[in-house]
Amino acid sequence: MGSVDSTAPEATETIDVDRSDPGYRRWLKEAVRKVQADANRSADTHLLRFPLPEEWKIDLYLKDESTHPTGSLKHRLARSLFLYGLCNGWIRPDRPVIEASSGSTAVSEAYFANLIGVPFIAVMPRTTSREKCRLIEFHGGRCHFVDDPRTMYEASAALAAETGGHYMDQFTYAERATDWRGNNNIAESIYEQLRLERYPEPAWVVATAGTGGTSATIARYVHYMQYDTRVCVADPENSCFFDGWVHDDPDATSDRGSRIEGIGRPRMEPSFMPTAIDRMMKVPDAASVAAVRALERVIGRKAGGSTGTGLWSALRIVAEMVAAGRTGSVVTLLCDPGDRYLDKYYSDSWLADQGLDITPYTLALDGFLATGRWSE
Repeated sequence: MGSVDSTAPEATETIDVDRSDPGYRRWLKEAVRKVQADANRSADTHLLRFPLPEEWKIDLYLKDESTHPTGSLKHRLARSLFLYGLCNGWIRPDRPVIEASSGSTAVSEAYFANLIGVPFIAVMPRTTSREKCRLIEFHGGRCHFVDDPRTMYEASAALAAETGGHYMDQFTYAERATDWRGNNNIAESIYEQLRLERYPEPAWVVATAGTGGTSATIARYVHYMQYDTRVCVADPENSCFFDGWVHDDPDATSDRGSRIEGIGRPRMEPSFMPTAIDRMMKVPDAASVAAVRALERVIGRKAGGSTGTGLWSALRIVAEMVAAGRTGSVVTLLCDPGDRYLDKYYSDSWLADQGLDITPYTLALDGFLATGRWSE
């Protein structure tokens, strides 16, 4: 996996940057140009169809975010966060960018840090998949591990203070760094790609939440454009988002970290907008794993656990529509590729170690896809 820095780097003297200095302004303009050029080079991500029986008259799609240059939905977020930090004057030449992340955001941020030539340090749980750590290092970043995921925030802020760097803080800034009114955000892209489909305005969009930025962007866009689409957020075990939403409790917490990397949080994050969404589902972790394995059987693609969480909820919504005799389309997200998790969600030994039995959930999925009836 390569060397991993599990201790704080040496502190550096903090020297303020003169933001009117011509040299700094040249650096800033070039950094912003490079980040924007990355977007200009990138084609839109695909909208894949998940095959359902024609007689149901329901279409299920997965927005395949794994085709971004860094392989995940978080590429969009990282680009937005870097532009936000640069234009606010927070990211400076030769100073590290630090992020608290369970992996995919850190991979994408390491890519953009390398693109503009600044150091990057990812503060992450020690249980993060080895492949994500390798990818962070591949893009020139360093990994700083913590044993308790709840301490990532404080550890990141401390590293920023010690190094004179910038703590990106995706959990605070994700919802405000993204232009939710349009500008080729993920919501606008989904609707444009559905334009020629038989149900161009989806009945439901299903997202998962790590920062909450994606669900906030989609929900805000739906309201702004006056669509009738409903937005559902699927939440894994060991996450407080569902309880905080159900009980309208901004102080909800969880005492354990999520086993589904990239989603679920131990606290209600500032970027999670519970008032903007219509529904939440709590999804057992074993169901998430069963769903990604079913996805591979159906369309031949491996995906990460967060994709399974969303797909499970999307299929539950499809089952409700079938039972009610409703037609329409449902969209969920393929967040990242499964090759990052071969030692987890595709490993039977990992499932055994975690005490997860996916058999009943696999039977429920297979039965539904064969008969149109959901039973658990």
